[in-house]
Amino acid sequence: MTESTTEHTLVKQQREFNKLRKRLRRNVGQAIADYNMIQDGDKVMVCLSGGKDSYTMLDILINLRDHAPIKFDLIAVNLDQKQPGFPEHVLPEYLSSIGVPFHIIEKDTYSIVKEVVPEGKTTCGICSRLRRGSLYGYARQNGITKIALGHHRDDIIETLFLNMFYGSKIKAMPPKLLSDDKTNIVIRPLAYAQESDIARYAEAMKFPIIPCNLCGSQENLQRQAIKAMLQGWEKQFPGRLENIFRSIQNISPSQMGDLDLFNFTDLEQLRQEPTGEEDRFQDDIQQPALAR
Repeated sequence: MTESTTEHTLVKQQREFNKLRKRLRRNVGQAIADYNMIQDGDKVMVCLSGGKDSYTMLDILINLRDHAPIKFDLIAVNLDQKQPGFPEHVLPEYLSSIGVPFHIIEKDTYSIVKEVVPEGKTTCGICSRLRRGSLYGYARQNGITKIALGHHRDDIIETLFLNMFYGSKIKAMPPKLLSDDKTNIVIRPLAYAQESDIARYAEAMKFPIIPCNLCGSQENLQRQAIKAMLQGWEKQFPGRLENIFRSIQNISPSQMGDLDLFNFTDLEQLRQEPTGEEDRFQDDIQQPALAR
C-alpha cells in the first residue's frame, strides 16, 4: 500500500468516525430534549459497568455537559459486586485519566446471589434488585437528581419482546422513569441510539472494555434468542427495528385490550344517536372522489 493510499484511507476513516460521533451526539441530544431528561442544576449519576454502552454514554454526556446551555454535574458510579475475576483497577484508572469524578460502591451482592439462588436457576431477578437497591440508595444519600443508565434502542426493543414472550405483558424500558418509591428519576440517554453505532464508536475510541461474561443466566440466553430474531428481521426487512421502536412511542390504548388503560366497559355511555350525517361522512372517507 502506497503512502498516498494509506493517507486517503485514514482520511476516509476519520470522516466516517466524525459522522458516527455526530449521529450519536444527535441521538442523545434529541432523546434528552424529547423527554426533558436533564435540567439546569441536575447532578447526574452515570452508572458505569465497564461495557461499551456505559462508556459511550459517559463520553457523550461529558461533551454535552461542556457545550450545553444549561449547567449540570456528572459523577460516574460503578457497583463492584465482588464477582470473581472482576478487574477492579480498570475503571478507576480510566476515570482518573479523563478527569471525571467517580465513586466505586463495594458490595458483595455476588455471594448473596450465589447463596440464595439454587444452582442452575436464573440469577437475574435477585441480582438486578440488589444492584438497583445499591445504586438507588447511593443516589438518595448523595443528592443525585438523575440516574443515567446505558440502555440503548435495541435493549428497549428486546425488552419489549422478552416481556411479551415470557411475561405476557406489553412493557419495555421507558427513556425516563420515576422509581417505585418516587425518590429517584432514571434516564436512558442512549434510548435513540443503535447498538451497532455504539459498538463501532466504542471500538474506535478504544475504551477499556470489561467483558460481561460472569453471569450466563437464563434471561441472558432468552435475550440472545430475541436479539437473533430481531437481527434476522432487520436483515430481511431493513428499517423494521426503527418502526418497532416508533410504535412504542405511538400507542393507542383504545385499540388494545387493557381494561386499566381504557374504559371499554362503559362505552355505551359515550354512544350517540345517529343524526343522518354519519353515512355521508363515512362515504367521503371511503370514496373521496364522491365528496361534494
